[in-house]
Parts: sequence; structure tokens; C-alpha cells
Amino acid sequence: MTTLLDLKSSVLRQVQRSQSLRSRREPPPTASSPLTDCPPEPLPRRISAESVEFFERTNAVLQKQESMMRAAQAECQRGACTVPPPQEHVDQPFITERISRTELDLLYEEAVYTVVNRVGVPAPEHVKSDDELFAYLLKVFDMGEEEHEIILQKVQESKRASFSLRVSVMKAKSLMAKDANGYSDPYCMLGILVGQSPRETEEKKERKFSFRKRREKLEKRSSTKEVLPARCIQVTEVKPETLNPVWDEHFVFEIDDVHNDLLHLDIWDHDDDVSVAEACKKLNEVSGLRGMGRYFKQIAKSVRANGSASSGSEENADDFLGCINIPLNEIPVPGYDTWFKLEPRSSASKVQGECHLVLKLFTSQRDTTLSKRDTNVSIHKKLLSQIVENEHAQVKREPYNWNGQVSPPAWTILTHHAVQTDLSPLQQAIVRWHCYSSHHRNQRVCYSLLLRLLRTIDAEWDPPAVRGDLERQLSDSFRLYTEHCLCLMKNMRQVFPCTSAAAITRYELMLRGIGYMQNMRAFKTVCPLRNELHLDITTAVKKGTAEWYESLIAQYKPEEGAIHCVWTKQTLEEQLKKLVQVIDAVCADVQRAQNVYNQLFYSTVKVDFFSISYRQLEKQVADDVNVAMERVCGTLEQESSRLTQAMGETIFELFVSLKILKGFREFLPLKDAKMLALTGFHNWFKSSIHKWLQIVHERSCDRIRKAVEADQPQPLQQAKHSSSAVEVTACFSQVREIWLQLAWPDSAGAFIFVTRLTDNFCSEAVCYSEMITRRIERNQLGRDHKGFTVQLCIALNSIEHVRVYLTHLPRDLDWSGVERAMEESCGVEGKEQVYKALNGQLFNMDLDLQRETKRIISLLTDKMLPELRRYIQHISLSPDSINNDEAVSPLMKYLQDTMAILTENLVKENLSRVLQSMWELLLRMILDTVTENRGVQVEFYNRFQYTVETLLQFFHVKGEGLSLEDMKIGDYKVLDEELRLNKCSSFDLIEQYYLEKISLQKTLKHTPFGRISVKCYYDAPEQRLTVEILHAADIIALDANGLSDPFVIVELCPHHLFPSAKSQRTQVKLKTLHPVFDELFYFHVSPEHYRHRYACLTFTVMDYDWLSTNDFAGEAVAPLSDFCWPGRPNASPAGKNVQPVILHLSRSKPSEKPIMRMLDARTGDREAQEFVRRLKEIEKSMEEE
Repeated sequence: MTTLLDLKSSVLRQVQRSQSLRSRREPPPTASSPLTDCPPEPLPRRISAESVEFFERTNAVLQKQESMMRAAQAECQRGACTVPPPQEHVDQPFITERISRTELDLLYEEAVYTVVNRVGVPAPEHVKSDDELFAYLLKVFDMGEEEHEIILQKVQESKRASFSLRVSVMKAKSLMAKDANGYSDPYCMLGILVGQSPRETEEKKERKFSFRKRREKLEKRSSTKEVLPARCIQVTEVKPETLNPVWDEHFVFEIDDVHNDLLHLDIWDHDDDVSVAEACKKLNEVSGLRGMGRYFKQIAKSVRANGSASSGSEENADDFLGCINIPLNEIPVPGYDTWFKLEPRSSASKVQGECHLVLKLFTSQRDTTLSKRDTNVSIHKKLLSQIVENEHAQVKREPYNWNGQVSPPAWTILTHHAVQTDLSPLQQAIVRWHCYSSHHRNQRVCYSLLLRLLRTIDAEWDPPAVRGDLERQLSDSFRLYTEHCLCLMKNMRQVFPCTSAAAITRYELMLRGIGYMQNMRAFKTVCPLRNELHLDITTAVKKGTAEWYESLIAQYKPEEGAIHCVWTKQTLEEQLKKLVQVIDAVCADVQRAQNVYNQLFYSTVKVDFFSISYRQLEKQVADDVNVAMERVCGTLEQESSRLTQAMGETIFELFVSLKILKGFREFLPLKDAKMLALTGFHNWFKSSIHKWLQIVHERSCDRIRKAVEADQPQPLQQAKHSSSAVEVTACFSQVREIWLQLAWPDSAGAFIFVTRLTDNFCSEAVCYSEMITRRIERNQLGRDHKGFTVQLCIALNSIEHVRVYLTHLPRDLDWSGVERAMEESCGVEGKEQVYKALNGQLFNMDLDLQRETKRIISLLTDKMLPELRRYIQHISLSPDSINNDEAVSPLMKYLQDTMAILTENLVKENLSRVLQSMWELLLRMILDTVTENRGVQVEFYNRFQYTVETLLQFFHVKGEGLSLEDMKIGDYKVLDEELRLNKCSSFDLIEQYYLEKISLQKTLKHTPFGRISVKCYYDAPEQRLTVEILHAADIIALDANGLSDPFVIVELCPHHLFPSAKSQRTQVKLKTLHPVFDELFYFHVSPEHYRHRYACLTFTVMDYDWLSTNDFAGEAVAPLSDFCWPGRPNASPAGKNVQPVILHLSRSKPSEKPIMRMLDARTGDREAQEFVRRLKEIEKSMEEE
């Protein structure tokens, strides 16, 4: 209730200032407003130009949000161009140290050693020429020719690398079934065959090798050097009952001659209880030709023949499943990882299927300084780092987009080194990641390269294979890269701006990489304590956002020493303007966060970037604006001065900027959108907005005044109003947009503001209509009739244009929303208060505009008055010899010409108003003419009756003009009755007089003149009417003693209908106001008499005065049809028993009736004069009282 009372009082004060717009004639508020203590000063002319600029600036503020959106779109379009992204600044701790010259020489030796000891079949992309590789190394290591020769000679003199072959027997498929159950029990025997002579090579082509037949060849050799070393034979496990065995067993063979040796593999079906693995183990323990043969034979015997028992051929008795022969010099540099088709050992063998082998050659011993000192992984990392740095330096076009691809010489050297040092794919992936991520911190590369390297690590990940230094190095690289990325995230607005599509692409890839990293098995293994990377990202975003805002606000804040100084208006205004710039920059940043960055963060690292940054910025902005507005309010209150226009504009722009910033909360999750710092920010501006609206009102009035002054009385194209009306409605639209931008959330405050705005709109509209009217009144002299009429039409249309615009105020200012809000906060009473206050203002405004419209229409009709008066006089004086059309024709011609001008220049609403005014004017003029010419011939009235009917159809315009219902009211009824009565005879008028009295008698109830009780009954056979006057009551006192001496005169009227009937009277009852008469009177009444509606009995009550004429006390009438008509109770034989009739007395003045005046004007009519004389006597007696 308290809230409602406060609201009522505030609204009452607001409305009282403009409770009746019609009573207001002062010009719009000037400098002497309630918001200033300064004396009033006349507004200079230049303020008009200032008002135009004021609304232009205000309009720019209103369109700020749309402008921001367009700027954001343009920013994205500009970013689509190939603009290089900004530099990605790196903190100093991330920069790695450069390698020394000594280390470079040792690394160069390692690289040369790798080139000299190359083995394997090079890939097409590899460089085969040593010279080309050496030339490349010279550039990479910045090595001179002389130094190169020294190191090369050293390498050539060193011990050559010792190679080994790693064989992984993975699985086989589609083997031949050798057992009765349809399966086999396969196992593999594999070994290295020593180098062969050219002749043996030819023999090999004729027949395939088998470990069984190898024995015969060995026995033929003369030198023990040619024996098959025991260490060169390995065997897999037996896989029972399968044709698709999976072994996944790994073997390493030392290689004597990597260029000539051969890998041989047999697959057998095991059919003995003897362990093949045990037999091969014993075989590998012997040395020399005899022991070798003996145990080889033992293994062979353990293999039972699979062929026919009758077959004596050993060749057909074994369980041979197939073999594979692979020359070592045919193995590619990176090795084999493929399926090999099984081959028969002779044309008689039947085999099928394939075997999956993984083969890789590597050095088991390297004679270099680094290989003796460092691990292979460390050496390869140094070599790769040196090559990467050189390769990246060669990229000239978009080096930031380098995908890590190196030149063929570099790739050749790196591949051979990785193979020779036996680096696993996982080790190589970790080394590449470490080198490229470290290099990236010095010189950025494409983030897709780093993401690809991370995926490679994840694909090859094997936790047992990563231990010790390698695990520590991987952990450090992850940590350093993560910190590097977090640093970039903190500075993302500078490093990855939206204006650069390349930067945004890089940012997305970086986030995708960091998001991928935190889900990697490797990352979780080597960095177990960093299991909440999204929290680190959130912290980096918060910190970066806060630092960005602080850097933005720092340039706008006063210096520390000036904080405690007195804040002047100028410094306040400057600070507010700068604060607006800050908030606009924040809004733009939030827009980018919502449009660009948030999608990047959420799709990659599942972090809600928008919510984090928005809440951070919103809090900081709210703190700064709150402090600034407290200073503003304090300064204005201390100085007690009006709010300047510049300050008001700045405050309004600040409010709009905050509203835009607050509007972004709709993109927050519901739980985050509650209790934000800007929730009630409008309360900081309440008093300032009130003063700002006053400034808007002043500028609106000035703008309207200027529009009227500059207005040309000409209609606009496709419109019938002038430019000033358009300017006024445009001004109103801008003010309406101001209110819509304010979007005041507080219901009570919104009600007060809407009330004020409505009052401003209404007063400005009334002011405009008054200025238009005054200008027309000043300019009417010297104007021709048509030109002046057109000007009046344009003025009417302009006012109507403004009035129609303001009829939409309830919708434009959302009155219904204010009503609902007030109903929620203050109940139904609050809603009614809103409705009454706002609609009352609109109603008063409409009355004022109607008043001004009538003034202009009166100017229009006044111009027409002389011509109309002349044409009416022409009709009045036209002789009876000419017909009515000829008499009326001049008037109608004038009206048609005027109608053409009005129809062309007036809108429909105003045309109706003007036609209605013209119609009423013509009716009054004709009525005056008829009234002045009573008692003339009937033809005179007939002609005017014809004139009225013609005018009625003219203004009706076949339904397009005035409605007949609207025209046939008021003066029309009076005139129509006047014409009708004037055309009647005197007897007709007298009859009409009595009809009116009868009609009036029926409506009388409880009059102050008393009543009379009578009984009337009719004897039809005798045609006799009996009248019993019983008594009267409450007669008015007409004597000095406060009483009367009443008697009643009863007579049949009108006299010309009852010429032989005499009036009769009762006895006088002295000194009473309630006389009792009880007297009977008889009248002869024939059916020809009582059938007339106007036939009646009149009862006239008089006060007897014996010294002077009797006084009239009242009269009553009763139609004869009520008593004499057949079927009436009074006309039956039992009529004497009917109930008495109570008639109320009246005392109307006869001279007030038109009929009386008409009869009085007929001086030559005896009956009329006699009737008037009798009525005048009664009226005279009433006046003498």
C-alpha cells in the first residue's frame, strides 16, 4: 500500500502540471525549467540547428546496437582476407638455448656416419646421392668444405656399423590343412642365409631353399666359414588346430653381410610329441658341421610325412606348408610391414596362404662420439631440431602455416638415422613432437602439424616403452606447450583477433590440439597431476579478460593523484564519454566472444568462454559505472544546477551501452543469468533520466517550432499534409525509440516515465496545432479564396496526421505492459490508476486538437459566409414565378466548386468534419432566414424545404459523405419542424399545440404545482360526457397569506372544433391549497369530435382575486379518446364506477413555444390572434406573480 500511495502522489504531481492541456497556452519549456536555478533566457535561433544535430546524435545512439552488429559482420568479412595473423609473443622462459659449435661438429659426424652407412631400398622420395646429402648437411650445419673432409675421413676410417635384423612373425592366414581333422598345427622356422656366390644365386632361382635340403649343400662346402651358424635359426610356437595362426613373436638376427644375406622362413605342420622349440634350442647350442647336421636331421625326423605311406619319396613325406625368401638388400629403409605370399619349395609342393611379417634393419653398434655418450633418442632429437630450424628458415611464404614438411635430403637423413638407431615409431613420434613443439615456441608453425604429431603419439602409445628420461622429456614438453598455449589464451585478443581469419583458424587448431592433448593416454600417464586442464584454461581466460579490461580502462581513468580532487562537470563529462567508449569496446568484445570465440572453445575444450568472459567484464564494468554515476549524482546535487545537454546525451549513451551489454545475458545458461552485477543498473540513472527527458522535451519543442517556421503550405508527394507534420511525427518516433531503448524494468518507474512522456507528446502536439493555427491566422490577409482554402486544408490534415499518430501511443509506449506490471506490484488499484492517468492525458489532448481543428474550420467557413449568405438571400427573395431548381442553383454551384477543392485537399476524416460544419452553418442560416420571415406565404417555406432536401442529398453524396443519421439531428430537426409548422394553417398549428400539451401531460410526474383528481365517463347513446372534478392537492400559494382561493375552469379544446361548447367552472374554495370540489359538469361530445387526437379537456386552476384579475395556478389536459372511445371503461354503462384520474398541473410559458410565435406572426388571421391573446393573458398573470 505504501508503494501505491507513493506512486499516486508522484503521478499526481506529474499530471497536475498538465492536468488540462486546454488551459495551457504558454510556449514549451525553455531554460527556466524546474531543473535549473538559472533565470529564463530566450532560446537563440541557433538552437534549432542544435536540435537537429541533437536528434541526429540521439538517433546514432539508438542505432548503436545495430551498428555494432554490422561492424562485427564487417569485421568478419575483413578477416576473410589473407591477412597475416599477429605475432604470437612468447614468454622468455620458453625460449630454448642454442647448441654450441662443438656439439654441432659431433652432431655433424653423426649425420655423416648415417649417410655413409645407409642400407635398405630407398623410397622414391629419398635422395640416393651421397654428394647431394653431404651438400645439404653443409648448409644445415654451416660447415666448410675442409671441415667436412676431415670429419668424412674420420668416419670412413672408423669401424663400420654392425647391423641386425628384427623379425616379427605376426600371423598367417588361409594355410593348407594337413591333418585329418581339417586343420594343421603350424609353426615357423626362420633364419639368415649367408651371402651366396653368383652361381649359387642362379641355382636358387631353379629350386627353392629348405632347411632340410640345406644340409646337403653345407656338407659339400670345403670351408667351415660357409657353414650355417647355429644362431641364425629360430622357431615359433606351435599353434594347434588352426589355418589362421597368430604368433606375434619377435626375433633379432645379427647380420654379417647386409648386402648379400637372405632371410628364409618355413612353415610346417607339427605332428610329433617332440618339442620343436626344444630341438631348435639344442640345435643352436652346437657348432661345426657335424653337430649341425645331426641335430638338423633330428628335427627333420620329428616331422611326419603327410603323404601316402607307400610313397618312398622323402620329398612327399613331409608336412611342409610353405616358405618365404627375402633378400636383405631388398628390404626398404623403414622396413617391411606387410603380407608375404607362401611359396612352394619345388614344383611338386602344394602350398597356399600368406604370412604377415614385420622386418626392420638397424645398427647394433655405431662408432661415433655421440653414440657412445648419448642415447639414440637424444641424438635423433638434436639432429631433428637442427634440421627443423634450417628447413623452417627456408619457408618464405606464410612461414606461420608451415606444416613441418622437410626437403628430400632432410627426410632421407632423418629416416636413415631413425632406422639405424632402432627408434620405435613411438620414440620417433615423441622426438618429433618434442622438437616441433619446442621450435614452435621460438618460431610458430601450423597448429595442425602439432595436432597431427599428438595423434601419432596417441596412436603409437605403449606405456611400458616410455620410461625414465623419455617419460620426463615428454612430460616437460607437454607442460611447456600447455603453459605456452595458456599464455596465448590469456593474450588471445591481441594474438588471435577476429579481424584475421588466419589467426582464428590457428586459434581453433591450437584449442583443438590442447583439447586433444588433455584426453590423450600419454598425457594422463606422464602428467597425472594436470588432470583438470579445463580449470587452467578457465583461469587463463579470466585473467586475460581482466587484464584486457584493465588495460582498456587504464587510459580513461584519472591519474592516481587526481582521484581525490574535486570532480568538475567537464572532467565528469569527459570521464563518462571515455567510459562509454570502454563499454562499447567491451560490448564489441562480448559480441566476438559470442559469435566466434565461444564456439571455438566449446567445440574443442568444452569451456564456456562466453560465460566466463562476460561475467568477468560485466562485473568490472558495473563497478566502474556505479562509481562514476555516484559522482555524477553527487555533483549535480551539490551544484543544484540543471543537467547540461552534453552531459545528458553522454548519460543516455552510457545507459544504452550498458543496456546492450546487459542484453548479452540472454546467451548465458539460466543458472548463470541470475544476480549479475548489472541487474539493477537502471536505478543508478533514475534521477538523471528524468532530467534527460526534460532536455528531450525542450529539444522536441524547438524542433517542432523550427518545422512550423520552415513549413511551406504545400502538400507532400502522395500525401495531403505538410512537411512539418512529417517532422513532428519523426520527432515523436525518435522519442518513442528513446523510451524503447530505455526499456525501464521497474513498473512504478516505468509508469512515471510513461506518464511524463505521454504528457510531453500531448503538449507538443497541442503546441504544434496552436502554432499552425496562429500562422494561418497571420497569413490569411491578401490570400485568394482558393489558395487560402487549400492552405487551411493542409493545416487540418497536418493536425490530423499528428493526432492519428498519437492514437497509437498506447501501443507504442506499451501501456498494457505498464498496466500489467502495476497490477502485479500494486494490485487492481494500480492498474486502474495507470489507465485513468494515461487515458485522461490522451483524452485532453484530443479535445485540444479538436478545438484547434474547429478554429481552423471556422476560419474556412468564415471565408465562405458572405457567399453563402448571398445565395441564401437569393433563394429567399426569388419570386414565386421561378422554380425551385433555379432558385437553389447558384448555391449548389458554389457548394460543388467548394466541394471539389475540399475533396482534393482534405483527408477523409477532415472532409467529414468540414462538411459537417458547412451543413450546420447552412442549417443555421436557413433557420435564421425562415425565423425572420414567419407569416409569409406557404411557397416561401416550400422553397426552403426543397433547399434543405437538396442540401441533404448533396452532403450525403450517395453514402460517401455525411450519414443521414448524423445530419438529421440538432438544428435540422428544429428547421424541419419550423418549416413544417410554417406551412400549416392556423387551425393546424392550434391542433399541434394541443397535441404537444397532451404529449407533455403524459410525461408529468410529481410537479411542484400540485395535482387535480377528476372522473370522466361518456354516455354514448346520449353523446354526453360527464366530468366530475373531485378535489385538488398541493396547489401553489398565490396569496399573501400563503394560501390560495382556487377554482377550476373546464372546457373542450380546441375551440374551433367545439365552437358551441361553453367553458364551465367550479365554485371558489377559499384559503386552501387542497380544495375539495365534488362538482359535476356535462358536455356534448359527438364521435366526430372525440376521434381527433388533439380533442381534449383542459382543466385550468385559477386563484380568485376579487380586487384584480385572477391568477393562473396551473393547468392539465386529458384527451377525449381516453374517455369516449368505444371499448374504454369510461364509455361503458359502468363508467361511473371507474377510478378517478390524477392529473399533474403544469405552468409552461406559451411564448416559449415556436407555434405561439408563428401564430403571433399571422396578424391577419383572427383565429390565430384570438388564440394567442388568451395564452398571453395567462402568461401575463404568471409574470405579475
